[in-house]
Amino acid sequence: MAKFLLLMNYGTTATCDTPMDRWAPEDVAAHIGYQQRLGEELARNGELVDAQGLSGPELAATVVFTGVGAPVVTDGPFPESKELLAGYWLVDATRERALEIAARASAAPGPDGVPLGQPIEVRELMSAPAASDL
Repeated sequence: MAKFLLLMNYGTTATCDTPMDRWAPEDVAAHIGYQQRLGEELARNGELVDAQGLSGPELAATVVFTGVGAPVVTDGPFPESKELLAGYWLVDATRERALEIAARASAAPGPDGVPLGQPIEVRELMSAPAASDL
């Protein structure tokens, strides 16, 4: 099987334009519980490699280094759009299964239990030759 990175963006969707920090506490708890149950299921199936939520862009930094002088570190990114990378799952699965998992993650509940429909980008990890093969 291959490994796939499922990237979850956070932003306005067709079913929700309310930022999570303005959701009712029970809606936040339902959303987080859904994500936890999905993670537990993937772990039981042996498909979960890792999954994490990411801090907001206000805590991010971008580093650029050309090998000369000191690296340039800037705050951000501060994307112009209201979408941001919110978290990821790294799964060991077939492409079809990775797409199924992404669909379930996308359907996490929002306010009043309505599925959010957050976009989940699915990317297969590239493999590299072993160092001993070089």
